[in-house]
Amino acid sequence: MKSTRVLILDDESTMRTALFRTLDRKGYSVVTSQSIEEAKSYCSVNSGSDKIFDLAIVDVNLPDGDGLEFMTYLKSIYPAIQVIVLTGFATIESAVLATQKGAYHFLTKPFSIEELMSVSEKALDHKNLQKENLQLRQELTSKYGFANIIGESEGLKNCLSLVERVADSDATILVTGESGTGKELIAKAIHYNSPRAKGPFIAINCGAIPSELLESELFGHVKGAFTGAVANRAGRFELADEGTLFLDEIGDLDPSLQVKILRALQEKSFEPVGSTKTVSVNVRVITATNVDLDRAVAEGKFREDLYYRLNVIPIQIPALRERKTDVPLLLNFFLEKFNKNRAKKITGFSQESLTSLMNYSWPGNIRELENLVERLTILKGQGEVIPADLPAKYKSAAACFAETGIIDIPDQGLDFNTAVDQFENALILKALEKTGWNKNQASILLRLNRTTLVEKMKKKGLGINNEGVELSGNA
Repeated sequence: MKSTRVLILDDESTMRTALFRTLDRKGYSVVTSQSIEEAKSYCSVNSGSDKIFDLAIVDVNLPDGDGLEFMTYLKSIYPAIQVIVLTGFATIESAVLATQKGAYHFLTKPFSIEELMSVSEKALDHKNLQKENLQLRQELTSKYGFANIIGESEGLKNCLSLVERVADSDATILVTGESGTGKELIAKAIHYNSPRAKGPFIAINCGAIPSELLESELFGHVKGAFTGAVANRAGRFELADEGTLFLDEIGDLDPSLQVKILRALQEKSFEPVGSTKTVSVNVRVITATNVDLDRAVAEGKFREDLYYRLNVIPIQIPALRERKTDVPLLLNFFLEKFNKNRAKKITGFSQESLTSLMNYSWPGNIRELENLVERLTILKGQGEVIPADLPAKYKSAAACFAETGIIDIPDQGLDFNTAVDQFENALILKALEKTGWNKNQASILLRLNRTTLVEKMKKKGLGINNEGVELSGNA
């Protein structure tokens, strides 16, 4: 583990010695200097990680210059360094100036070694916290990058192309799509790829909170504003200052709140519940809904002026049934995720189970698919997922018939031609499996000419594995 490196810059030899001994006993790697010129010789813009200073203790008045100017130089080389400034002639103005230039703390001589050590430890803790926050920010940016939104379908590519173009702007965005399509994921991708990425991302589901409480959640309240308001509380608009506010299910908003949100968007200000004081904020607003807002406006359920204020840039996320080619990619993505998280060993999906899942309509979209993969990972544990592992509603009509002899039509209906094709596939595969993939014997079981069976297999791609190699046993 890298030792904490400390630079001491003071022209008083007794002070340097005392500080060196104290910090050295604490296990720090300490370098001392009596002048700015000497201190600069220990610093380098090309320093390796083992040469970077974590903390500097700098006297203001030095024989060859100003300690505060040297602090500015230090921070240009080591942006994360924490600096404690020492002086024998303290004034309020000098303390304020030191803080403005980036000093962590300002100590007046004489001071106790215990006080200095306490401040030094706090400064290093602050540095570590800043590093952790930066790492977390980088992880979030990576997690919500465009490359991590899974899919290759044309509909999704068009959606992401628009998202990428609008991320840099501050325009209000309305994300629409069915439940489970990933509207919040899109909102986070916009935020973490925008100039506001260093600011907060605050989300609230407008449909999940009773309307009588939602105003306080959005705008905050002051103490005594209502029963139970025992202290002042900031709302989501204020918490999102300098960042992004994501209002999910905006279509469920009560009409009385629609007026207040419209004003907050127009004026960039609001009054907390029970207060006459106006709070100004700098917030980008992204909203989302699975409600047809055009119809809601026509029916008088949603304010037209608010709709146009929200719908500056509309982004429509396609339903999963409209991007079927993305289903295998999503299945594999979530399979890897849950295999890792739950220490399972599912190897993948058989061709028959994959065909059934690709032909399923996915009314719950990606959320439903993720939940299914998690369930299969837990229950199956290892091996390949086959049709028998799938819950009944995910199986094709052909698969259900092959297992039970009964054709079940799901509530959402099915495509007749697809079902017939799947049924024919299932019969051919069943016959081939029963005869050890002997085409002559399979054709007899199915009462087909062998050439007819072979032509059907070629047309349907049956008897070929995932690498395009013909399976053995095809006599």
